[in-house]
Amino acid sequence: MISAQWKKLVNHASLMRDVEMRQLFAEDPIRFKKFSIHSNPLLVDFSKNRIIEQTLELLCRLAEAAEVEEWRDKMFAGEEINNTEHRAVLHTALRNHENTPVSKQVETELARMERLCNKLHRKQWLSYKDTPLKEVVVIGIGGSYLGPKLACEALQHFTQDEINVHFVANVDAHLLDDILAQVSPQDTLFVIISKSFATPETRINAETVAAWLREKSGIRRSVRKQFVAITSNAEAAKSFGIDSDHILNMWDWVGGRYSLWSTVGFPLALQIGMQNFRSLLTGAYAMDKHFQTAPLNNNLPVILALLGIWYINFLKFPHHAVLPYDHRLRSLPSYLQQLDMESNGKSVTRDGKRAGYLTSPIVFGEAGTNGQHAFHQLLHQGGPVVPCDFIGFAKADHEHDGHHEFLLANMLAQSQALMMGRSKKEAIEMLASQNITGQQVRELAPHMTFPGNRPSNTIMCESLTPMTLGALLALYEHKTFVQGVIWNINSFDQMGVELGKTLTNQILPSLQNDKPHTNADCSTHALIDFIRNARK
Repeated sequence: MISAQWKKLVNHASLMRDVEMRQLFAEDPIRFKKFSIHSNPLLVDFSKNRIIEQTLELLCRLAEAAEVEEWRDKMFAGEEINNTEHRAVLHTALRNHENTPVSKQVETELARMERLCNKLHRKQWLSYKDTPLKEVVVIGIGGSYLGPKLACEALQHFTQDEINVHFVANVDAHLLDDILAQVSPQDTLFVIISKSFATPETRINAETVAAWLREKSGIRRSVRKQFVAITSNAEAAKSFGIDSDHILNMWDWVGGRYSLWSTVGFPLALQIGMQNFRSLLTGAYAMDKHFQTAPLNNNLPVILALLGIWYINFLKFPHHAVLPYDHRLRSLPSYLQQLDMESNGKSVTRDGKRAGYLTSPIVFGEAGTNGQHAFHQLLHQGGPVVPCDFIGFAKADHEHDGHHEFLLANMLAQSQALMMGRSKKEAIEMLASQNITGQQVRELAPHMTFPGNRPSNTIMCESLTPMTLGALLALYEHKTFVQGVIWNINSFDQMGVELGKTLTNQILPSLQNDKPHTNADCSTHALIDFIRNARK
């Protein structure tokens, strides 16, 4: 992994560590033109990064040495690049407009999806009381939850026929009770999303709502009418009581966090209609084609991936903040936490060796301007340097222009402030202009000084539509893939999730039946005892 190109970047980083972006902008009036890419529908400005042209050139050579283009082609060709699970990685086939055997399978399932969507929108999908269904409760977790929830929130302004979609993921029944209190049994369609149809949290929640529906309806077979399953285990869904016509297929070559484009997107299609859902796929497909065809130095996913590598591995900035300045993308940071940290949060290479270098940033974020009144203080003056992605839309989908102008002004100001900072001299001049005395100036100036030189990207679109959302999410998918290739890790398994599941199954009987738990440390024993005693 530590190639000649890697060593060159280590040397280059030592030269760039103290380079001031403010100075780079002062010396180069066309810096934005050099370090921005407009690939419809996205404009990505990466000029506010600690890079020069040589940095980008060295990073692109690193990508070449890691054979990013060859791995990309393997993925699109359907080769088994998920080497630990011996699977192809074909989420891009879900939005492929070209006529291939896989796309024919996908289109067959999309046609089934469309028939079910039309049935709901035409008010032909009736409850046990023969009333049209209009509420949708989605039960899933992980990728079966984060992607659809994000998309439904982001595209709520495209909602058709007053369809309301609710999401349940956490096994904590407080959430489930809250959702069930908002819907009535004769109005509600339940969508269960689980590839295996055995995910514990999803299964427990599904069994609870099925029992609730049977109790409220007094009809044992009500589940058959008002449940849909999205799964690769159709037999388990049938055994649960779901009608075979209401079971949509998932494929094992689609990972959960890459599955929004599949039948997992059914809740979104119910909300916004199939035509808009297909526009989402079109936007993602456009980004796929850009990723496949653009040269490395003009390739949006590659550039964003390389910038992340630059900061994590060479400048030692291991965090990344995602800051969407649009309330509708409030779940994007959570979605990208899973996409990034579950995909690349690994320390073992593809061939089973210890990596010996950091992989995956620690991702966090919040919708603007909320984050400004929370953690932006750390972004501006804190010890760690946190590279940021600002995301905004030129046009709003409401009529309050003053709100949107103020929102975008804040976004632009934040990225500028992170880059420029404020020197002590500038702080003193500002305080002096406010008629503050000399002693007060000396006391306050250090607190009013900002180091600046903190990097960010700004991603702009004209407006938030299904197509732009599709392109944006595909951009981040491919960015994650490129970084995994450079780190020589498998981005498509999640072995780290499994140990906790195994230990849960060992502990659970001790909480259910007071059965002694013999395979635990003294801390876990003590906590089990506390829970038992409190419940008595």
